Amino acid sequence: MPVIPYSRQLIEQDDIDALCSLARSSHLTQGNMTKIFETAICEKSNAQYAITFNSATSALYALYGAFMYKYFPQYLDSKNSQTNTFIEEIYFVTSPISFVATTNMMLQWGIKPIFCDVKSDGNIDENILETLLTTHSKRDSIKAIVSVDYAGKSVEIESLRAIANKHNLLLFSDSSHSFGGSYNGSPIGSLADATIFSFHAVKPITTAEGGALVTNDKDLAHYARLLLSHGVEKQGLWHYDCTLAGMNFRLSDLGSALGLSQFQKIERFIAHRHQIALFYDEFFKDNIHFHTIPIDSHIVSTHHLYPILLLPHLHTHKEQIFKSLQAQGLGVQVHYKPIYQFSLYKNLFGEMSLPNADNFYLSTLSIPCHQALSMEQAQDIANIVLKECNKIR
Repeated sequence: MPVIPYSRQLIEQDDIDALCSLARSSHLTQGNMTKIFETAICEKSNAQYAITFNSATSALYALYGAFMYKYFPQYLDSKNSQTNTFIEEIYFVTSPISFVATTNMMLQWGIKPIFCDVKSDGNIDENILETLLTTHSKRDSIKAIVSVDYAGKSVEIESLRAIANKHNLLLFSDSSHSFGGSYNGSPIGSLADATIFSFHAVKPITTAEGGALVTNDKDLAHYARLLLSHGVEKQGLWHYDCTLAGMNFRLSDLGSALGLSQFQKIERFIAHRHQIALFYDEFFKDNIHFHTIPIDSHIVSTHHLYPILLLPHLHTHKEQIFKSLQAQGLGVQVHYKPIYQFSLYKNLFGEMSLPNADNFYLSTLSIPCHQALSMEQAQDIANIVLKECNKIR
């Protein structure tokens, strides 16, 4: 039976035409297409600088590195950023409900994560965050908040902005799920000190693999661009200097051509995801097995994911439900296991537990929701999900 994935790309003829046209051009990489794509990202996110990368993970690496070069260059003179040698004085607070890249890239720069518990929607709890920032034993060493827009729904970014300002912290947003969304009419990418986007194939628009960093901070943009491409600065006709140990994280012009073509359709893609999500919300509203995540009117979600949250009586049956749905051709997935439960983090920081995050992991199950999904398929999916849950007694 063909599997309907929880998310996937939608490649149309205009995307193929854009790729073919670029393939016939003189530059497959380091040409003008990436610059054009970056300009479009700036305009969409209302940011002054946009830098594209070959993945959002690379963009996170560059953001954290740019932070280090701007604020703590003294540590980089004597420490190898490629080791897991920790700098005791630098901590970032973040959500444990995210893909591990959010914090793995902190480790690459010797930054330690402090995990803050989440709300019932999977986003960081701003009230718990405020308490953490005033009571944590390492509160004086916390330098930034890294929020995560779970499933495409913005965090309460204005509240987080106020908290960050109150405690003199930077606010970074891992918005890998939410490019094209908004909060109170402001585009995602416009309210944090720097924001990360992902253009992986399962995201609302894709470059196959890819990501971006947007910011209004000239220094962060400068260092991030150096880390993007070998740490090299051009100084003349052929002269250049290497000022730091950068990487090759460049997005090819092929990827940018696909991304720019997809970008023209982002409103349509998000609207279709929204239509499916609204149908699910209505279809599932009176069921006795799980809740869905409401989207408040001041937030435009990209609906990168559509998670259902199993009620406690189904927690012990989650694996059974997962397997049953897969057997019915639904490519369900779990987003996410709390990062602190992984072996790497247990070994580095010891065992820990956050009640809301732990419960969220027991509850969450992502069902298909994407722009390549028809409404007829969505109806079939909804019926199958309820049928399989009804089998549990």
